[in-house]
Amino acid sequence: MDFLSLAFLFLVAGMISVPLASKFGLGSVLGYLIAGIALSPILSAFRVDVVSLQHFAEFGVVMMLFLVGLELEPKMLWQMKARLLGLGGLQVGVTTLAVMGIAMALGLEWSIALGLGLIFALSSTAIVLQTLGEKGLMRSDGGQASFSVLLFQDIAVIPMLALIPLLASPALMDSYVTPYEPVETQLEAPEIPMEDGAQAEDGHAAGEDHAGEDHAGEDHGPAAPGWIDTIPGWKRALLTVGAIALVVVGGSWLTPRLFRYIALARLRELFVATALCMVVGIALLMNLVGLSPALGTFLAGVVLANSEYRHELESDVDPFRGMLLGLFFMTVGAGIDFALLWDRLFTIVGLTVGLIALKAVILLALSYPFRVTGPNRWLFALGLAQAGEFGFVLLSFTTSVQVVPQAIADVALLVVALSMLLTPGLFILYDRVIAPRFSISGEHAADEIDEEAPIIIAGHGRWGGIVNRLLLGAGYRTVVLDHSSAQLEMLRAFGFKVFFGDASRPDLLVAAGIERAKMLVVAIDDRDQATEIVRHVRKHHPHVYIIARARDRNHVYELWGAGCRDIIRETFDSGVRAGRSALEALGVHPFDAERMARGFVDIDRRTMRELANLYDPEIPTHQNKPYIERSRALRAETEAAMTGGGTAYDARIERGWAPPVGRDEPEGDPAKGIE
Repeated sequence: MDFLSLAFLFLVAGMISVPLASKFGLGSVLGYLIAGIALSPILSAFRVDVVSLQHFAEFGVVMMLFLVGLELEPKMLWQMKARLLGLGGLQVGVTTLAVMGIAMALGLEWSIALGLGLIFALSSTAIVLQTLGEKGLMRSDGGQASFSVLLFQDIAVIPMLALIPLLASPALMDSYVTPYEPVETQLEAPEIPMEDGAQAEDGHAAGEDHAGEDHAGEDHGPAAPGWIDTIPGWKRALLTVGAIALVVVGGSWLTPRLFRYIALARLRELFVATALCMVVGIALLMNLVGLSPALGTFLAGVVLANSEYRHELESDVDPFRGMLLGLFFMTVGAGIDFALLWDRLFTIVGLTVGLIALKAVILLALSYPFRVTGPNRWLFALGLAQAGEFGFVLLSFTTSVQVVPQAIADVALLVVALSMLLTPGLFILYDRVIAPRFSISGEHAADEIDEEAPIIIAGHGRWGGIVNRLLLGAGYRTVVLDHSSAQLEMLRAFGFKVFFGDASRPDLLVAAGIERAKMLVVAIDDRDQATEIVRHVRKHHPHVYIIARARDRNHVYELWGAGCRDIIRETFDSGVRAGRSALEALGVHPFDAERMARGFVDIDRRTMRELANLYDPEIPTHQNKPYIERSRALRAETEAAMTGGGTAYDARIERGWAPPVGRDEPEGDPAKGIE
């Protein structure tokens, strides 16, 4: 299959599967893996070398770590040293020993068991960082702990490659008979540029060592021991230190000057090419001295974290990172040997589940001394419980240097791939089962509310806090409910009287005094919960005046339908003020700008009430034709009025800043209550 056909095939598979997976809440990684599984029969029929494709695509991991480095300042990296060395080192060491012990208990020789322990101790940098980034969990405590461990694992690959050849036992290789003869499926490699040695020379015929030396030196990990091992140790150390120094000095001194020179051409494509050249060059330098390219580009990213070109570099490299990682995930799915999997299904599935369970238990245990708490502990344990893409590299290397027999390596490859395939499911388990339980129960039970006030405020965040401070300043007493323990601890430190609890619970509202309260301010972030609170209070406590925060226009309609008649859009006022400032900056007199802003607010309030009658929560807004048609008509009327084409608008803003009179807000004004 030629390059264009292959590229088209992968692009179409990704375009179909990833949106579907995202729609059902499965995440993009699982979408790519499913696409690869679907492509597997086609790739086998056309004898495509999936392994070579995988090595090419793993360069996306190198780019990803470069971008991660751009987000970390050197000071922040130094602050991570305890977890980087302590947590990362213990995870690799304890997992290696645990897997080694179990393997020896199953009858394997200690050298083979140690090799497998080193391989299975690693986790998938590509899947974990991609998923954490997608879910916005990278900066959480669990995300930072996961990143520390993954970074240590990338560093640990270097001594692993030096240690593995010392475990070679050629005499043991004949003791294990291949239980399965693989089908000849990978003979023709796609015509894509790769490193020397990344593409198979003789193909991958049946029974051939398809994980051998041909693929040991690939883009993501360090190259297999080669010319660097022929020189004395002190020279090798000097080369290593020199390469790292070159990356640091070049990143801090040479790179800004290079990009200033490139910027003179005023060609964006040249800037993109320079950014790619820098990343590829650093990866090549690290490969030459036997270091991890991913580690080198990460270090370069950290050096450039304070650079003026940081954001430009990020925007230029990110698209290539995304496409290569997507291709890598698809090759993982396509590389699963289903014939061997079905032949030894229970053994492979049992080993995979056992590996995930073992690593999760070890990670959970390590989370305690390093103070990873609450839901972050489970995010950390489940997120890193799989084997990683480095496993493909190390397995091919262990077979080539006669440490792990090919029969065992074939099964281990499937365990690595299957554990990576199950990882998105572990994140779904965290999102849908574990995280909600912590968000509902919090760190402790709801507080006992020992006082009442005429005003109850549900939620004391950036919006509800302003309301509370204003009311307290005016002399009113309030009862504040919030389900964020960290937020409440901070508020109590400043002397606020607040209570921990979920305001969506009817019993907690009763305990807060809703039956005798005069007003309820709904300021929680969850829009569905906010709507349910309004509906419940409106139905069971109709005497309570409700003020509710709306996230957007659709939320306004939902709250209006639930019975709330005093709805405040959280960003509307600031948007109007920004628009007024824009008019003034464009030369409009401040008096006229204020008149226009007030008139716009008045018209918008009235159109919101009219559109609320056309809104249907069961129909997406962009498919609600009556809503769209009336919205367009009202927008045209607003524009015509504001440009002088309507007398009603002119009449209502004629007084400028004068206070409204009775005729401006007649009883039953349909727009009253929407801001």
